[in-house]
Amino acid sequence: MEIARAPDWYPAPAKLNLFLHVLGRRADGMHELQTVFRLIDRGDRVGIAVRDDGEVRFSGAFGNENLCVKAAKLLKDESRTALGCDIALEKNLPVGGGLGGGSSDAATVLVVLNRLWRLNLAQGEVMKLGERLGADVPVFVFGRNALGEGVGERLQALDLAPAWYLVLTPQVSVSTKEIFSHASLTRDTKPLKIPPFLSGQGRNDLEASAVRRYPEIAEHLAWLRQRSPQARMTGSGACVFAEFSRQADAEKLYKELPTAMRGFVARGLEQHPLHDRTFQ
Repeated sequence: MEIARAPDWYPAPAKLNLFLHVLGRRADGMHELQTVFRLIDRGDRVGIAVRDDGEVRFSGAFGNENLCVKAAKLLKDESRTALGCDIALEKNLPVGGGLGGGSSDAATVLVVLNRLWRLNLAQGEVMKLGERLGADVPVFVFGRNALGEGVGERLQALDLAPAWYLVLTPQVSVSTKEIFSHASLTRDTKPLKIPPFLSGQGRNDLEASAVRRYPEIAEHLAWLRQRSPQARMTGSGACVFAEFSRQADAEKLYKELPTAMRGFVARGLEQHPLHDRTFQ
């Protein structure tokens, strides 16, 4: 019988879409996008331990069909390794919040198991596997702030200025598919010429559809935008954010939040915490 090993814990940071433009609909039904991904220091944690018996097991409250398990099974099937793993998840990010939590969890599983299973897959190969799990997974494997194009899988590293963010978390879970299919969504935004990227450029084309469908998002965004006019939504929602050059300014506004609203202050990262030791 396999003796369970205590897992080591690995970070799975969130992302913000500093803007998100929908350029058109592709022949495969997906949408052509342009966005800038910013990693932040708020996130989940994934516990991973190698098993010698080849089984992939998950412990926790999120079921055995979550994206972490799918990532491990996909990597195992593609690599044909005889090894397995135990996975646990400490969930700090809201589900359906536009922060990429599930995608980041899956990416952490892929990059960590690539190392622990000694598969030695190149970063590009792992990114391709991640794309099969979800459009946001590749950027977390990439591990850098980036310009994202295509469905978000074509990535170009960007150096972004230091920044702090006040992120508000409306207590709703948004369906990305529903927002992308909303009748009010325009699909003809012109792409920006990047680099360089300047703070406040662009907009989130999904925002109008989300605020029509979810009054909670509209309420949080209106409150934030009254105090920071460039505030916007991330991804397909529900979270909204404002950017600040100083931590003190973000913290000050956070303290003014109405009691019915929730949120947090996060620092923008230059790269994923695992970036330097992921692919050698």
